[in-house]
Amino acid sequence: MRVRTRPERVATLSVPPKPSRSWLNWVLGGVLAGFLVGLVLRGDGDFNPLVDGWLGLSAMWAPVVVCWWAVYRTRFRAVEVPLVAAAVTCFAAGNSYFVLAARGGQVLPVPSLADIGFLGFYPLMLAALAVPAIRQLRHLGWPVLLDGAVGSLGAGAVLAVLLRPVLTAAVSGELSLATVVATAYPMFDLLLVAGFVGIGAAQGRNVGRRWSVLVLGLVAFAATDVFYALLQLNGQYVVGTPVDAGWAVGLALVAFWLDGTSRSATGRVLSVWSIPTQTVPTIATAAALGVLILGSQVAVSTLAVTLAAATLTLAAAPLVFRHRIRLADMHLQARTDELTGLPNRRALYSEIPKRLAVDPRRRSALFLLDLDKFKEVNDSLGHDIGDLLLIQVSQRLGGKLASSDFLARLGGDEFAILLYGSSAERAVTVAETLRSALSEPFVLDGVTVQVGASIGISLYPDQGDALGALLRKADMAMYRAKALRSGHHVYRDTDNTDGDERMRTLAELREGLENDQFVVHYQPKIDLDTNDVRGVEALVRWNHPLRGLVYPDDFIPLVEQAGLMKTLTGIVLEKALDQTKVWHAQGRPLTVAVNISASSLIDLELPDRILGLLTDRGLSPSVLMLEITEDFLMADRDRARAILVRLRAMGTRIAVDDFGSGYSSLSYLRDLPIDELKLDKSFIMSMSGNARATALVASTIDLAHSLGLRMVAEGVESGGDYAYLASRGCDVAQGLYVSGPVAAEELDRWLASRSSLLLPAGHD
Repeated sequence: MRVRTRPERVATLSVPPKPSRSWLNWVLGGVLAGFLVGLVLRGDGDFNPLVDGWLGLSAMWAPVVVCWWAVYRTRFRAVEVPLVAAAVTCFAAGNSYFVLAARGGQVLPVPSLADIGFLGFYPLMLAALAVPAIRQLRHLGWPVLLDGAVGSLGAGAVLAVLLRPVLTAAVSGELSLATVVATAYPMFDLLLVAGFVGIGAAQGRNVGRRWSVLVLGLVAFAATDVFYALLQLNGQYVVGTPVDAGWAVGLALVAFWLDGTSRSATGRVLSVWSIPTQTVPTIATAAALGVLILGSQVAVSTLAVTLAAATLTLAAAPLVFRHRIRLADMHLQARTDELTGLPNRRALYSEIPKRLAVDPRRRSALFLLDLDKFKEVNDSLGHDIGDLLLIQVSQRLGGKLASSDFLARLGGDEFAILLYGSSAERAVTVAETLRSALSEPFVLDGVTVQVGASIGISLYPDQGDALGALLRKADMAMYRAKALRSGHHVYRDTDNTDGDERMRTLAELREGLENDQFVVHYQPKIDLDTNDVRGVEALVRWNHPLRGLVYPDDFIPLVEQAGLMKTLTGIVLEKALDQTKVWHAQGRPLTVAVNISASSLIDLELPDRILGLLTDRGLSPSVLMLEITEDFLMADRDRARAILVRLRAMGTRIAVDDFGSGYSSLSYLRDLPIDELKLDKSFIMSMSGNARATALVASTIDLAHSLGLRMVAEGVESGGDYAYLASRGCDVAQGLYVSGPVAAEELDRWLASRSSLLLPAGHD
């Protein structure tokens, strides 16, 4: 069965084993453990070069290396990753300057270069926390935002109580740069704690499991800052005490978190960790009440009282405005896609007409974006992986659009985008940008998924001034993009006719599958050593009642798009094996080769179905040769190995079709269970008068034999090519010089009349 024209490089899946902990993390853990042990064993005394110097500096710089490796892994796709790496680097640099000064007995002034590094940590880390939070703001309801604000203020109130001695000492002196720097440390600590508590509360059930690692790291860091400030205030801090370990532990935990986050491909989407939604607001409210009660008994700072009062005020807001907030939240939920947080179809129909009505003469573009072969992801890897993919796709799309653009998920793997105030040229540019962004691999729970997208574009107002008309034309353009495999397509008037024709053809295809309109033709394969016919290749044809015999190039793309390939593959396998059984009963032990598409190969039930078909007909698995394309092998090496090993283990043989036609590495020939290579016909047809092409064919034959593989030459159309291939040791020839694909009855007549001593010049 010839089931492909040129496969798309989309929806490629691989299932590698879970990645082990990075060796850099083991090094970081070892350095940190060594530093902690050294601090415990060193005892009191002056600066220790080993513990305070080498181990201390290593414990600071090891997290820097891990963080920047995470930046390299994510290729700057998530801006928060380099921000965290820069924050950790700043602190490590400041600490290095401080330690080197302490080694020489120097007392640093305030401020110094060390303070620049230390203080640089806080705004960079706060920015890293804020980026994903801001990205989600438009998708969060008022109750969620209030929870985050209450958590932030409550945490700030508690920390303000703890930092009161430091704040008092910092502001009691004359206003100077040193005073500002001294005040900046506790204030930044307050902001840092308030920030990650508030963001955690706002994320609610969307907080990832790894978030706890980041929280522990920042808590350790801030707690060490507070403890250090209190010791420094009383003149009790000395270098080389266990207090120094707090910063190292905090930075190490931040690095561990960043490394784990970067392994999720974008650094943004983490696995869901269920947190009761009222946990943080309840704790924050109780803490604020505690601060106010404490303030009635002892002196606390005005800042602490103010933050506690603000916490209680915001916590009470839902009680005062409960009805209004509940209605607003229900309205938002009704217009929001639950999985991705994007606007849904209802929001699309409500929002876009309003935007277009602002200036009816302003040009805009409407996109319909559909992921190619998303069904294969769900079917083969499960809906959980499919959901994670949709979440990350929505984030990548949102990251490439302007703030004035509108992105919505319509359902399934279909997204709509309005480019407000866009020309056709900008629409095409944005479509190319979005497809490029989606071409980068996704890593979802240890599974690498690479998808493509088809985008249909309709233009406002030229192609319609109503949303319904624009959606309909964008839909037709999207299917046109799929048919052309162009990735994107701007609607044209001719697409309407093409769309109608596509729908008619699709209906006829379904009818043809149900009414047994598909037939199989067979092309013989000649053993060049014995000149005998050892096998045939099965090639599908559609015997259309009106159009006659339709060839695969005219219907296979539509079969793929409609998800009918599994059905068609089953029909061809059954017909081919039925005919093989007949030939074997007639004393003709022919093998049959059947092309299997990539979409069929990811079907985990395929090996069992094939074995059942062979068993029912009493055929040995060795009579069946499955031909697959090297594009599938290259894109899905691990998955291909798992599936091909199962097929090969039951005795079915494997051939690589169109070998050499793609851009590939040959390493898969070493790793995968392959029996035969079919050299693409373009190499054979170009041999005549081309010394380089001839040498390339000869070298490929030698390569196959050196690996223990049989070589089949496709597209043999002349006696000269046939003779040369035989002289070079090629195993099998197939092409018009031998015979074209014919029905089984005609092949029987050809075999019966064929002389075993003289090869015919061709077949009509």
